Amino acid sequence: MTAYLDVLAVSLRAPRAVVCGESALAIQELIDDIPVSVHIAIPRGTHRPSISYPPTTVTQVATANFSLGIERFEAAPGEWVPIYNAARSVVDAMRRRRRIGETLALAALGRYLRREGPAGVHELQSTARELGALSAVRPAVEAMLA
Repeated sequence: MTAYLDVLAVSLRAPRAVVCGESALAIQELIDDIPVSVHIAIPRGTHRPSISYPPTTVTQVATANFSLGIERFEAAPGEWVPIYNAARSVVDAMRRRRRIGETLALAALGRYLRREGPAGVHELQSTARELGALSAVRPAVEAMLA
């Protein structure tokens, strides 16, 4: 059995989607919260999947940024799903911190910085720069490292 059956079910129904948001943060062990729905990203302008169960939150992402930071996660033995990496997930959380909650976004950032160390700061800032979110990420990183 797997703890990620919902993620796997959504991935099989929307194979071009990427696990993102709170789901990616939870899988990356950057937050302790259990998301109430599976969060997925699709490129803007593509068909939005309609999944009634499990609960799914769909985010449309600019096509130019969609493939940035995708890696694969083994949701079940031999079953791999695309997911945004830890740096991308944290940057997305900081960009959307007013929607998902400042506390959740900062907790993910803090855990990421403690786990990844100095090398993680470089990857985080590089990802933020590519997504045009450096102004949202840099002050928080500086405050946590002070």
